[in-house]
Amino acid sequence: MSILYVFYALFVLFIFNSLTYQFCLKMEMNSKKQSTVFRAINMMIMVLLVSSYVEVLNVIT
Repeated sequence: MSILYVFYALFVLFIFNSLTYQFCLKMEMNSKKQSTVFRAINMMIMVLLVSSYVEVLNVIT
């Protein structure tokens, strides 16, 4: 189960990073602003993924 979740998490991170990249290109952001946006979005997605993983573990046990 945890191996499947790792692949799911990597897939979600890849999709959100590609969407963020497209957003940054469309808004014509400079590189400093882009790194701030990427860092913030990745942190928020990681919090969501970890909390959903903990919730799945609680349901399984």
